[in-house]
Amino acid sequence: MPLHIAITRRVRPGCEAEFQAALREFFQTSFAHGGVLGASMLTPPAGSDSREFGILRTFASVTERDAFYESPTFKAWKERSRTLTEGEQEYRQLHGLEAWFRSPRNPPLRWKMALVTLLGVYPVSLLIGVLLSPTLKQLPLVLNLLVVSAIIVSMLTWVVMPLVTRLLHGWLNPPSQKQK
Repeated sequence: MPLHIAITRRVRPGCEAEFQAALREFFQTSFAHGGVLGASMLTPPAGSDSREFGILRTFASVTERDAFYESPTFKAWKERSRTLTEGEQEYRQLHGLEAWFRSPRNPPLRWKMALVTLLGVYPVSLLIGVLLSPTLKQLPLVLNLLVVSAIIVSMLTWVVMPLVTRLLHGWLNPPSQKQK
């Protein structure tokens, strides 16, 4: 399974355009590393005074991620980016809900994401209803819904969606898929 990493950088005032250009150039050179499956840049919203940029990287495996971050290419980028940014970069591996539909190429079509999510939610909801309904209906409605929601979100995050998206990966992300 691919590994998805989110990186946040705060760019120095007045260096935003230079940072974007340098990052695009780095993206191109970073694909020479075989384990890099994807990279994308998230820019602050237009009209915002935020200088935080996001970088999403997808690697083939933990081993490939570690090799990339130890590579001379990445070390050179790290030095170059220090002149354009403030503070240290923040790394976070995406898990569960965040990474369900993260694709190194294009995200799946929305109707496919909706259908796969329904395929995950429905059986979990049904299972909760069958197994826990007698106990849950004794609770006040607000508490009942909180418990059911917490169970559904937990099951989807750590069990169901990673399994379903792995099983349906080829259908969700066919090689010739056109973005619609």
